[in-house]
Amino acid sequence: MTDLSLNGLATRPAQVWGGIRLVPLVRDEPIEDLRLASRLYDAGTGVVAVDRRTVYWSYIPHGFVATWTDDGTPAAAYGTQLRDAADDRAPAGMPLRFHRRMARRVDKNRLRFLPLHLALEGYLALHFGGPAIAWAEWSERALRQGLSPRVEEAYTGAAVRGLADALRVFEIHPGQCGVLVYASDALAAAFVVPHPDDYRALHTTLVHDLYGELIHHYAMYGRPVPEFRARVEAAAVRSLADLRAAARAQQDEWAAFHDEVMAGGLLGGDYTYEFVHELGPYRLSRLMPSFERQRDEHIGELIDDETGRLAYLKTFRLSENQVRRGHLLTRLAANDWRLSTTAAALGVAETELVRRIEAAGFGYLLRQDVRDHYRARLRRGGA
Repeated sequence: MTDLSLNGLATRPAQVWGGIRLVPLVRDEPIEDLRLASRLYDAGTGVVAVDRRTVYWSYIPHGFVATWTDDGTPAAAYGTQLRDAADDRAPAGMPLRFHRRMARRVDKNRLRFLPLHLALEGYLALHFGGPAIAWAEWSERALRQGLSPRVEEAYTGAAVRGLADALRVFEIHPGQCGVLVYASDALAAAFVVPHPDDYRALHTTLVHDLYGELIHHYAMYGRPVPEFRARVEAAAVRSLADLRAAARAQQDEWAAFHDEVMAGGLLGGDYTYEFVHELGPYRLSRLMPSFERQRDEHIGELIDDETGRLAYLKTFRLSENQVRRGHLLTRLAANDWRLSTTAAALGVAETELVRRIEAAGFGYLLRQDVRDHYRARLRRGGA
């Protein structure tokens, strides 16, 4: 397990639109030998062949194409648009687009991957095979199919109140290569790219990304958040140099508060890095959290180099229910899927563990007679 760092990026003062807060991330020196571009798809619903027996279905409006050079020379961004803008006829049915894998090399120095879905597929595949040992409590379906099908719900950015307007009206800072998106000051997502030109081209793709139930509700029902306002003591300013120093101190104070407090759940968490693909001197990895209860947990994907410099990042905030499901599956797998051992590790009775399994939507993994037995014991108040 390791933490996450915004290495190479600096935080700038936030901009607020109602309940949406956008915090810009800027680079002093852009990354020139790795570039990102969007590849638009003509069908919003995508089907990804993960392997021979597993497919992933989701709303996939676009992919990212990463282009890099092996010798450190600047790379040019690459992108294509497959939809005919002149053809505005409605499709006869729901169009589908089939993809080969989440990340696929399309050229020697070019990789196509599906942003955010790389992370979401990792969460959905968490212990997807189900019980590793055929304990008597598990159903035949659980032993034969595991957790298939595994389903989670999300909202597009267009359904997050205020996000589209915020992305449309907010200023893009010089050198900006990323942004942290908040809804009612709950961190919804982080997005980082290598170069300012990439960010300008991909800024609006945030409205097409997926966001969790928690973020949708916070944006819908939350109140407007306060703006960042610099406060400079007039008596301490006697020259332009004093004013610059005071403004810089305010900027640094805000950045420290943001990184330590507001983004602490993202940057202070423990993550498992799962290597996905090599991109010359860079590596594409998937982030999986520790699934600790009662704290902010994020899944994500990133590209960094051997020094830890962050080139690309995209994250998804899990709801408490999603964290609970991940926590439960992780603890079951760690204890070889044995109910008695898992219950003891969690410090609860077996009846309570079975109740949690059912509440998490995994009741189908247990045999029906086992579920009925534990329900009866729970009604009688037994352990």
